[in-house]
Amino acid sequence: MRIRALTLDLDDTLWPVLPALERADREVDAYLRQHYPDVARAGPIPARRALRAEVAAERTDLAHDFTAQRHITMQRAFTACGIDQAPLEVLWEIYFSARNSVELYPDSLPALQRIAERWPVVSLTNGNADLDRIGIREHFAHHVSARDTGTPKPDARIFLAAAAQLGLEPSDILHVGDDPELDVVGAREAGMRTAWINRARHPWPGALGAAPDLDLRDMKALVDWLEAQG
Repeated sequence: MRIRALTLDLDDTLWPVLPALERADREVDAYLRQHYPDVARAGPIPARRALRAEVAAERTDLAHDFTAQRHITMQRAFTACGIDQAPLEVLWEIYFSARNSVELYPDSLPALQRIAERWPVVSLTNGNADLDRIGIREHFAHHVSARDTGTPKPDARIFLAAAAQLGLEPSDILHVGDDPELDVVGAREAGMRTAWINRARHPWPGALGAAPDLDLRDMKALVDWLEAQG
């Protein structure tokens, strides 16, 4: 398997995302309770999460743009309380800052540093993680997001956009991610090689077709494999 570059998922591949998302919801809620108590009472965290799910189901045209979905959700919460102008930018900054206060898995940064010394790496994500805020931008040659390309994983077009950034054929690229469908199936359909970061050691779901080229415990196992290939 000749690998000339890597594309790399972020959330739940390099760090667990749920703690950051929960912290972001709590910090937004604290702001609302202080400044807009009626909105906070009318829509506690579980209700806002349900509202966001409704928005996602209604606005499938924004499946690639979690930021826009969240803005719509907050505006609806305010409108329901008779407030026409929600402080969307303030709320977004609170949420976005907390959402990007992530704690990397212990193996992630050392492995990423080793990989980036020898191979170009492109971050490839459906989410809105910010490499600068997290402090890992220097290890990536490019950043490709669903919001920027207009298509989310597993659509082949987002993977092909990353290949175009690298100037390589998809078959020269190894895509690395934690999600069997979004990462493995999507990259495979785009013609890339695939590595599944399977920290929980789940069996491969056979209904998704061929297993990934690599089924690895963590990022250290990935870089060890890459270096062994020379």
